[in-house]
Amino acid sequence: MSRILSVVGARPNFMKIAPIVEEFRQFDGIEHRLVHSGQHYDELLSGNFFSDLGLPAPDVNLHCGSGSHAAQTAEVMKRLEPVLLNFKPEMVLVVGDVNSTLAAALTAVKLGIPVAHIEAGLRSFDMAMPEEINRKLTDAISTLLFVTEQSGVDNLKREGNAEDKIFLVGNVMIDCLLRHRELAAQSPILDRLGLRRNGTPCSPFGVLTLHRPSNVDDRGKLRSILEAVNVVASEFPVFFPVHPRTRNNIETFGLQECLSESGATRGIVPLAPLGYLDFLSLNDHAALVLTDSGGVQEETTALGVPCLTLRENTERPATVEHGTNQIVDTDPDRIVAAARLAMEKRTQSPRRPPLWDGRAAARIVSILHRHLTDGEYAK
Repeated sequence: MSRILSVVGARPNFMKIAPIVEEFRQFDGIEHRLVHSGQHYDELLSGNFFSDLGLPAPDVNLHCGSGSHAAQTAEVMKRLEPVLLNFKPEMVLVVGDVNSTLAAALTAVKLGIPVAHIEAGLRSFDMAMPEEINRKLTDAISTLLFVTEQSGVDNLKREGNAEDKIFLVGNVMIDCLLRHRELAAQSPILDRLGLRRNGTPCSPFGVLTLHRPSNVDDRGKLRSILEAVNVVASEFPVFFPVHPRTRNNIETFGLQECLSESGATRGIVPLAPLGYLDFLSLNDHAALVLTDSGGVQEETTALGVPCLTLRENTERPATVEHGTNQIVDTDPDRIVAAARLAMEKRTQSPRRPPLWDGRAAARIVSILHRHLTDGEYAK
């Protein structure tokens, strides 16, 4: 019996681990434990996602909570170590690029436990991003590197990683999306927001997400982004599920005037954070999505929905090369111009990058199983 322990901590992690947990059930020879670091502890950011995704309750919740990057990373390491010593896994599985990812990898490696990193090799080449630091350090100490797109393979090889550690397997985020798309279609979110009549979607709408500190912690930049989106939203509503950090900053900076009233037919319409199925349904029917989230770039590519990324860069170039994503930065003129152009050309069909076919989790678990049972890499 092979023992594997997975660590998740934030919403994107839950989406990435759900297809893996489902695949583990196909192998009698794998004993799996799921640990939730508690990095996202709000029910809307955490609990609802477990139920939406059909994830079992975590075997362990570390309840690390919020804090500075150093405090949060240290707290996860301190609380995870006894869990690892007790369970004695043969492999620790980490996903994504949040503080919990790096903390879990460091703790495992220091105990002599190999680490497998799902979503390895992604690079924005912007070391001001905490996620970039987490990605690079996690990859440097991992034994198995599971990659979503060719750029990740190229980056890892350039950094000197051995080829037999690197596996281009596809994207588990897309596995999750494809498995839940039909269920998401039954979500009442469109009816609740007045976007569907008699079962048929009606007028066009947009979706906005903002959470990166570089965008929401500076009053001038946040105001500039919201004012630009308001220009776009002068013709149709742009629904804005507001991250708690962003909502707090909007209130602190006195920017409530940039938001419309709930139920408005134009402007930026604020919403509470949405569960996975509601958010997927909203994006699936949107005419345009504006975001600073990496995962949303991937999801809109799979859905064929035009996406404007409000950042200077992306660690997911496949969403631009193959998909519907454009990098527009936070310049108001660029945002408005790109939005208008995207609306004119919104009849494009989805183009998914290679291996974004819903089978990434199966490939990953097969490789893990062979590696742990035969002691070999499964090229």
